[in-house]
Amino acid sequence: MAKKDAASEKKQGRLKQIRSAYQLTKKSDPKIGLILAGIFIAVVAVFVAVGLLVGPWFVWIGLGVPLALLATTVVFGRRVEKAAYSQIEGQTGAAASALQTLRRGWTVTPAIAVTKNADIVHRVVGRPGIILVGEGQPSRLKNLLTAERKKHVRVAGGAPVIEIVAGDGEGEIGIRKLSKHVMKLPAALQPSEITDLLQRLKALDAVRPQVPMPKGPMPSNLKGARQAMKGR
Repeated sequence: MAKKDAASEKKQGRLKQIRSAYQLTKKSDPKIGLILAGIFIAVVAVFVAVGLLVGPWFVWIGLGVPLALLATTVVFGRRVEKAAYSQIEGQTGAAASALQTLRRGWTVTPAIAVTKNADIVHRVVGRPGIILVGEGQPSRLKNLLTAERKKHVRVAGGAPVIEIVAGDGEGEIGIRKLSKHVMKLPAALQPSEITDLLQRLKALDAVRPQVPMPKGPMPSNLKGARQAMKGR
């Protein structure tokens, strides 16, 4: 009975996530409902037509419905992601929101350094090493990233320390491409080395003053939208 209740709660939570993702997307994509309905009907119609020509029609319809659902889900997922990014782009903390979508194996620490001008450095730890991601005014970020790099090199134990500036300028990585860019960085560490590195970074974080995350998009917005489509 407890298992059934847990399964029911999980299903309700999933439906709630999908509903929230749909509402989020509809704000910037008002025709999303018509688009999804059109894709579903179009795919089913193709299979119905093939079934009537080739037969047996019920077999083709049986194939068409799940494929239509799959096509609709794929398009919905892409639209959800696009809408989520459009809502956070240009806002303080957008890079943190994008980085929170990284999969298992990555440890993201938002806002390890923040200035009064809202220039921010976030940290990602994974197979490539330590990735410092800055967002803000590029000329000011240079000094902030340099200072953070020096601190991290001291405890890195030889692990690579990589700097990235999130933005749309030359040499910067756009918010939409940020997580993919990080995941494509070449691996340099083994899992055991990452565990040791995280322990050393805890010691570094323990001696630095706590800095509040500037007002901006909640990091869970984009992550929640993706989770709704992946069913996690």
